[in-house]
Amino acid sequence: MKKQQVIVMGGGIIGLSCALELQRRGHQAMVLETKRCGGQASGAAAGMLAPYSENVEGPDSFFRLCLESLQLYPEWQRAVREISGESFEYTESGSLYVAYHDADLLALEGRLLWQRQYGSTGMIVEGDALYRMEPLLTGEARAALYTPEESHIYAPHYVRALETACRRLGVQIYEELEQLEIVEWQNEVVVHASNGRFFEGDQLLICSGAWAQHLTDTLHLNIPVYPIRGQICAYEAESRPVSHMVFCNQGYLVGKANGTLVCGASEDVAGYDTTVTEKGISRLLNWNKQLFPFLEKQTPFHSWAGLRPATQDGFPLIGPVPGTERVVLAVGHYRNGILLSPATALLAADYIVDKQFSVFDDAFLPNRFI
Repeated sequence: MKKQQVIVMGGGIIGLSCALELQRRGHQAMVLETKRCGGQASGAAAGMLAPYSENVEGPDSFFRLCLESLQLYPEWQRAVREISGESFEYTESGSLYVAYHDADLLALEGRLLWQRQYGSTGMIVEGDALYRMEPLLTGEARAALYTPEESHIYAPHYVRALETACRRLGVQIYEELEQLEIVEWQNEVVVHASNGRFFEGDQLLICSGAWAQHLTDTLHLNIPVYPIRGQICAYEAESRPVSHMVFCNQGYLVGKANGTLVCGASEDVAGYDTTVTEKGISRLLNWNKQLFPFLEKQTPFHSWAGLRPATQDGFPLIGPVPGTERVVLAVGHYRNGILLSPATALLAADYIVDKQFSVFDDAFLPNRFI
C-alpha cells in the first residue's frame, strides 16, 4: 500500500478524528485550519452521545450510523487517551427522556419498541422509581424513557486530547491560515493559504463544517450545508444535582464532572454569527425551570453559541466528489459531530485507503443533491 499524503481541510472534531485515523493506518495527514483547532462547533458542543434520545422517528440510516458510532466510543476514546496521554470526561450516565402527559408516554412506549430491536435495554420508569433516579425532577413528570446505553463526553477536553494525539502520531497541523483556496484537485491536490503558502498532497478530505458550502463552485457540486446557531448556557453546581442526561421535547440538561450543569440548545438561523442573544438564552430558561424547579432561583454563569452544520435532508455528506477519487467530503453532521467522530473517521479512511465504504454509503454520498 502506497503511503498517501492527505490534506484535511478543517481542524474541528471531524477533521482531527479523520486525521488521527489516517495517521494510525500509515498515511501522512496534514490538517489545515483557518482559525484554531476545535474553535467552532466542536468546542461549543455539550458532548452528548445519545442516538436513541436524539433520533426519535425511527431506525433510518442516520440513526444506525449514530448507533454504530456510539458502540465505537469505548475503544475510540480509550485510544485517544492512550495516544495523547491526556484525560477527559467520558461518563456512561444513561439518559432519561421525560413525558409530561399520557400522549407523550404513548410516544415513548412506541419508540422503545423499535429501539429495543437495536440494542437498547431501556425501560419506562415512573413514580417513585423515577424520582429515585432524579430527585429534583419536577413533580409534573408523568414518566421517562430510561436508556442506559447513552453517555456524554466533555467536548473541550476531548478536542484538545484529539489534537495532542494527532501531533504525537506525526500529523502536521497548520492553524490560523485565515482563508484557504483549492487551486487544483483533479490531477493533484494543491491548496493555497492567504499567507501565501501552498500545500500539496495526494488526497483531499474536506471537513470544514458549515463553511463547506463555499466550495460548491470550485468542486462543481451542490453542497447544501448551512450554519445553524445553537445557544447553550451552564450553571454552577457544587454537587451534581442531575445524574443523567435529561431530555424533554424542548431541550436537554446534562451535569458535568467539573461541577457545571449544561442546558441546551436554543437554535436559530443567523448566518455565521455566533453572538449570544438574550432571546436565545431566554428560551432555555423558560422551559428548564419547568423540568427542574430548583433552576428558578439559579442564574447561568456562562452562555455561548456555536454553529451547527446542517444539510438539506439532515444527513451528513460523507464520500467522494463525483468524477474524482482525490476529494472526499465529511461535512454536515449538524448536532452530532462529537457522536459521529469515530464512525466518520473510519468511513472516510476506508474510502481513502481502500476506495470502499460500508453499507451506509448510499444514504450519505455527496452527489445525492445533484
